Order: sequence, then C-alpha cells, then structure tokens
Amino acid sequence: MLRIHFTHDDLTRVRIARSPDPLTETVLSLSLVQARDAGGVALEGWRSRTRKRLRPELGMLFELATPAGPAEAPEAFLHAATGSLPDSLDHTWSLPRRRWAADLTVLEYLRPRTPRWVRELHGGSREWRGVVDRRLRDYHALAIAPYWSQLMAAAHTERTARALGAADAGLDGLLGSLHPDIHWASPVLTVPCPLDADVHLRGTGILLVPTFFWPEPMAMTDNRGPEHPLVLHYPLARDLATYRTVWAATEEPAGALVALLGATRARVLRAAAEPAGTAELARRTGTSAATASHHATVLRAAGLLTTERAGPGVRHALTPLGQALLDDRVPRPSARAPRPRT
Repeated sequence: MLRIHFTHDDLTRVRIARSPDPLTETVLSLSLVQARDAGGVALEGWRSRTRKRLRPELGMLFELATPAGPAEAPEAFLHAATGSLPDSLDHTWSLPRRRWAADLTVLEYLRPRTPRWVRELHGGSREWRGVVDRRLRDYHALAIAPYWSQLMAAAHTERTARALGAADAGLDGLLGSLHPDIHWASPVLTVPCPLDADVHLRGTGILLVPTFFWPEPMAMTDNRGPEHPLVLHYPLARDLATYRTVWAATEEPAGALVALLGATRARVLRAAAEPAGTAELARRTGTSAATASHHATVLRAAGLLTTERAGPGVRHALTPLGQALLDDRVPRPSARAPRPRT
C-alpha cells in the first residue's frame, strides 16, 4: 500500500483537475484495447470500433503499453495533468533524464524482454521520440478524440458533484469518497500500490485527476521539485450509466441525419460537436483534409457550422441549429395541416 502523509499546508492545496489527462487516457486505453475482457461489457463497443480502425504502424504502441496496464507502462507517460494532448506530450518529453532512467530500471525488472527501441527511447533517442510522438497522436485521434467532448462533460459533472460534496462534508468527505479502495484517516491517505511505501507531501499538495480508461486508482509523483504536487488518478466511471452516456453520444449518425446530409457530411457534423480545426475533423472522420474542408464549407453555408480564424488555422464549431439537428431537437411540423380561416 502507498501511504500519503498530509500536513496542514497540503490540505489547503487539494485540487481537482478539470478533466482527465489526454495522454494518460491514451496510454491506459492501449492496455484495454488489447485485453478482450478488460472493462467488461462497458468497453466492448469501444474496443471493437477501435480495433477495426487500427492501422498496422500503430502496433508498435502495444510494446509500450501491454495488457498488464500501468504496472508495465512507462510512468513518464502517466505523469501529465493537462487539458490537451500536445501539452501532455511536451510535459512528458521535458521530464529529466533521471526520471526516464528510473522508468527504464523498473521496466527492465518487470519486463526482462523490454524491446530495444523502448530502451533507446528512454535513453534519449530523438528519432524514437519523434516516432512515438506521431504514433501516440495518431492513435489518440482514432481511439480517444471522438469521445473527448463526452468525457469532458462526464468529468465536469463529476467535478461539480465532488465540489458540492466537499462543501457539505469538507475535505474528509472528499478524500474519503474517491474510490472504495482509497482510505482516508487524517492525516494519511492510503492508496493501493504494488509496493509498501510512504510519501510525505511536505506542503506540495495533491492534484486529483479522474481517469476514464482505467478502473483502479494510481498515484504518480513527479519528483521535479517541491512546486509539483503529487498526482492521484481516480476512476471517473464506476457504473455502466457513465459509460453508456459517453458511447451513446458518439454512435454512428442516425439514419434520418444520414439521409438528409449524407454519411460523410453527417460524420463531419458530429465530429464538430467538439470544436476543432480542419485537420482534426479529418482525423475524426477518417477523411482527407480537403474532404473535411469541403463538407465543413457546405455545412457552414447551411447555417450548421461556424468557422473562425484560430492562429494559422481555423476552428469549426456547431451553431445552435447544428447542435439541435445533431440532438434531433429541430421542431417538426404537425402531421395535421391547419384549417384555412374562413
């Protein structure tokens, strides 16, 4: 077990992240997509859809994160707590060399046959860093990004509920209700861990980060200095209802929407439920950038999308009419025609 010791200052520095970390979710999901029964029925649909879309070059990532989960995954990819994949990758690549060396030592102990390229990555190879960076972005685009807006919504609901709970029950209530396997007995928080260890926060505080693609809590220490808090990941979804909410919003467009717009255009409309640039729309829909741009132009002309300049690119977002059409909330005419006045 891991025992996390709080001081008074630490208790004043307990924070809840706004969302899961995109890189952490990407790496954790790599383990789940390989295991046929992990997560039970809640993940069957996601796993099936993701496997069908996997490209051969992404197979190398399965050597980075095995079905064993975070126990055999490089911790460097699980430390970040940011709102975007690029920021999380930047955080990971900026970790000090000693952190990568420590990760490799643990990996080689747990996995004696650690692939050579994984060893070279941890040794600082720029070539492998570039390859892994691209592959993680590609995998994230097909396995995580299509569901990200729904994950954000679920995380927002969870965060609000926990904040309100803390207002009623205080920090004792918050820290004592994170997960059935996490136990709080002031001033010590006990978290499941393969090793028996004690961590003294000494004023750095703790950041609570929800995870969607892993059912167990995980504690990660950054070890870059006293200004970096311990990151504790706790499961966001512990019932089928949460999973169903996320998956239902990302199913294939309804037949009526496809009949009205066409299959590809309907997918572009759905992909824009979370504002994105043209390249991101293309990744989410499995089309070329030119095709995504064409359909976005048509949808914009129909009043279903807006397009705004965002730095060197553009940002597409749904209009209220587009959102209503996606949600099937557009008012429909009555089946009975009104009688003419006499």
